Amino acid sequence: MSRIGKAPVPVPGNVEMNISGQEIRVKGPKGELTVPVGSGVTVRQEDGEAIVERQSDAPEHRAMHGLTRSLIYNAVTGVTDGFTKTLQIAGVGYRGALQGRDINLQVGYSHPVTITPREGIDFEMPNATTIVVRGIDKQRVGQQAAEIRRVRPPEPYKGKGIRYSDEQIRRKVGKAG
Repeated sequence: MSRIGKAPVPVPGNVEMNISGQEIRVKGPKGELTVPVGSGVTVRQEDGEAIVERQSDAPEHRAMHGLTRSLIYNAVTGVTDGFTKTLQIAGVGYRGALQGRDINLQVGYSHPVTITPREGIDFEMPNATTIVVRGIDKQRVGQQAAEIRRVRPPEPYKGKGIRYSDEQIRRKVGKAG
């Protein structure tokens, strides 16, 4: 049995969960999310917990078991606490600025790069070199952070570029001059 799939998902009192067919609606203080239920998997709610069960030990049912449980857990966490990804801008003259909801990045190109947030995503910039991406959907937050990082990925010689705050850059030695 799947270690992840067999663990029940705790549903706090301020979260409302509606299970209808192959779709689960999770509504909480921060918003509402819809989670698809994989084939061969059933979800039931009892005693403030969501329990995910699979129909058989077929490989596709086993795969959907843990995945469905993780998606439900992420939805419950998203509507209660939300998700954040923090990015750091490193490099001489590299900086960013908020312009309304958009971010304007100056990262070594001849022009500034403007990034518009996806639906349900908010940007925050505590200083000119830190970007915080916030939202209730874990996948959207991660995708938006990846798109920002893709503008100027960190390079291995000086470490210049946009990186995740917890990312370690493997530095290379330059020319042996």
